[in-house]
Amino acid sequence: MSGDWDYIVVGAGSAGCVVANRLSGAGHRVLVLEAGGKDNYHWVHIPMGYLYCIGNPRTDWMYRTAEEKGLNGRALLYPRGKVLGGCSSINGMLYLRGQAADYDGWRQMGLTGWGWDDVLPYFMRSEDYVDGPSDMHGAGGEWRVENQRLHWEVLDHWMEAAHAWGLPKVTDFNTGDNEGVGYFRVNQRSGWRMNTAKAFLRTATGKGLKVETQAHTRRLLIEDGRAVGVEYEQGGTVKQARAGAEVILSAGAVNSPQILQLSGIGPGALLQEHGIAVVHDAPQVGENLQDHLQLRCAWRLQGAKTLNTLANSLWGKAMIGLEYALKRSGPMSMAPSQLGAFSKSRPDLATADLEYHVQPLSLEAFGQPLHDFPAITASVCNLRPESRGTVRIASPDPKDAPVIAPNYLSTPGDRRVARDAIRQARAIMAEAPMQRYAPQEMKPGVTAEDDASLDRAAGDIGTTIFHPTCTVRMGGEDAPLDAQMRLRGVGGLRVVDASAMPSITSGNTNAPTIMMAEKASDMILGR
Repeated sequence: MSGDWDYIVVGAGSAGCVVANRLSGAGHRVLVLEAGGKDNYHWVHIPMGYLYCIGNPRTDWMYRTAEEKGLNGRALLYPRGKVLGGCSSINGMLYLRGQAADYDGWRQMGLTGWGWDDVLPYFMRSEDYVDGPSDMHGAGGEWRVENQRLHWEVLDHWMEAAHAWGLPKVTDFNTGDNEGVGYFRVNQRSGWRMNTAKAFLRTATGKGLKVETQAHTRRLLIEDGRAVGVEYEQGGTVKQARAGAEVILSAGAVNSPQILQLSGIGPGALLQEHGIAVVHDAPQVGENLQDHLQLRCAWRLQGAKTLNTLANSLWGKAMIGLEYALKRSGPMSMAPSQLGAFSKSRPDLATADLEYHVQPLSLEAFGQPLHDFPAITASVCNLRPESRGTVRIASPDPKDAPVIAPNYLSTPGDRRVARDAIRQARAIMAEAPMQRYAPQEMKPGVTAEDDASLDRAAGDIGTTIFHPTCTVRMGGEDAPLDAQMRLRGVGGLRVVDASAMPSITSGNTNAPTIMMAEKASDMILGR
């Protein structure tokens, strides 16, 4: 045995770092097991470094989806952080809470204590907001939120176009109703990425905290219907650690259901298929995968200053590097998306169901070179997809990647929203502020006009925006977790990460995950 602990936290990602900080700060002995390595890779901390962290086995699990019928048979890269800080070390750094209606909807599902008024204090608890404290924001916490440190005139003009189309201009997407157009706030400090390892692990005050990296969890140890520890592999050696109070699974929406299934907790037929003894038949573990599919609409422009032209010359690259070295600003400080918008796909909706991520650049696909001409990309995603996917083990080997099948665009409703989103993006580009650039549509392409061709086009250009959720959801009696994030049927075990969401939030998912970890910590401590 490698030691006895009060709590074992599996995963040092966005949720796990918060939980470890709060539990150890309350005087408990806490062991954190992280499958990845330390966050000492320089590209983790330079904002633009996500380009070198995604698709890099040093920081990414390197997952791919199954071939997706709704995407015309394509399989997608499915990045998940494998490093201290988890996805907060490789994500887009956007601070977005979602909508008040998301959480009020959770409360309406019977999840008492999860309404907007209940969760807002947990968003604010760890927040260090650039504009200081207010009724909506906190200051002085661990999680820094700042303005972006660069400016593009072409994005200002897209904002004017969206305003002319009908969206209000907003300065804060985080007050409960995010409809409008404006610039995103980011989790950075003075031009450096803020990840949860820096924010929460390095600031932890408890003396009973230990973090083990390169510690790949193989399975949970279950005795007499209770989680009592974790079996993990480190340095080629299989080890065990035991927890006197609870095991907290914070491995994310892909790895948490995988670990449960490897431990005999999941759909009985699936476990038996792979020769795993059924400890607890939980049919919904690994089901209900919800993700935001983005449609990357792009236009070639004339006379615009964009990253395409700036970064395609040696002089431009030198100036970009020099500006960041001297000022911590410019393109190297960029989040993947700078300008955002939230809108309704049809006017009869109560709240916005579309999110735009607008970028002064274009490329064929993520990881490929920028085009050598001015361009703009307006990615738009359906915030409330009807499609439901799965995460299921492929074998009993913990090192084998699970089968990830998001099942994108599998419902008529999702396909309708995709068509409406493309048409809306075109309508915004047709407004006068963007017409000065004589835009030429590259993606999906002007030939996609009727419903059938737009359905095909959505399948061709759709890609994940990296928001998997809900695979070990809280909910009613058929859900794996109760409102306290405890796994039904197994004692001493909670799941605290985005997999616990009962439904996906209407925006980026990192800030909600941190909020859930704050709330879970109070639940665990009996506060």
